[in-house]
This record gives sequence, structure tokens and C-alpha cells, in this order.
Amino acid sequence: MNANHYKSLKDEEVVVIIIKENKKDLFQILYDRYNRKVHDKCFSLLKNKELTYDSVQNIFEKAYEKLNSFKGNSSFSSWLYSISYNYCIDLLRVKNKLHYPNYNSSNEIPEIIDETEEDFTEINYTRLLTILDLIHPEEKALLLMKYNDDVPVNEIGNSLRISESAAKMRIKRARARVVFLYKKIYSDTNL
Repeated sequence: MNANHYKSLKDEEVVVIIIKENKKDLFQILYDRYNRKVHDKCFSLLKNKELTYDSVQNIFEKAYEKLNSFKGNSSFSSWLYSISYNYCIDLLRVKNKLHYPNYNSSNEIPEIIDETEEDFTEINYTRLLTILDLIHPEEKALLLMKYNDDVPVNEIGNSLRISESAAKMRIKRARARVVFLYKKIYSDTNL
């Protein structure tokens, strides 16, 4: 098969060929498809160009090493984004000594917040990005994985090494924090 044929294949098909036929050079196709997206996701969490560049390289190395563990239960992109978010969160935890349970207990939100009443489609996108930068990186990653990348909750839990029920609770808490901060900061203006 020629190179253009491989490029026209779906991600999952490329993965199968890499694994079963040991065509390691085809990983470049996946790298080319997702390098920019992984870079953007990393930069949104790390906010550092050099650290982002190094992280992207490490993430793709890790993805390549773990390629045999890709089972196809979700899309390749979801699997890769889970690795990306997890890598960045681990890096931030070590670098900034960010520990989510400590952060959560010292940044309480009122229990009365009902994030389900807020229609997120009506929220100003620029303002939402501002709020996302104010919350804990793990909460930001949870919300991006769930709502931007459509990663299933069980995979989010696996990615962050927490149970599915813990992932659901953290997503709910993250949504509530976003709504709380959004209303607190922008309460006197239109959405």
C-alpha cells in the first residue's frame, strides 16, 4: 500500500496496522493528525510554551508506548486526549504541588448552587474561558474532557485514576464552581 492510502484510513485502522503488522512508521500519521490539538490542550492547562512543547513530545512517546493498550472502546482521539490531560495534570501537581482534594476544601462553593439551571449555550464564550482559567486545572481538564472532547465518564475516571462515581462528582462540582464564579464575576451583566 502507498503512503496516501494509509493517510486515508481511520485512526483505529492505522493503530491496528501499527500493532499487527509492526509498521511503526505509520505512527507519524497519527502524530500529524493530532499534534496541534494536543499542543493546544496542553497549552490551555500549562500556559508555558516550552513546557507545552516538551509535554507534547512526551505525550506522543507515552501514547506510542501504550498503543497496545488501546482497545478501541472509544475513539483514538478520546484515548489520546485522556493521556494528554492526565500528563498535564500530573505535571502541574508535581510542579505546583496542586492536590485537588486540598484545593477543593480550601475553595468551597455554596451548596445551593444549581448548575443544571444554567444554560451553558447562552454563556459568553470569552467570559467562560476566563472562568475556566480561574478554576483548578484538574476541574478544567474534567470539563474539557467531558464537554469539549466527549470523553466518556468512565474513561475520565480511568485517566485521572479515580472511580467513575468520583469523576461524576468532580464534574458536577466543577460545573457548579464555573456557574458560581460566572455569576459572582458577571452578575451585573448579560450572559
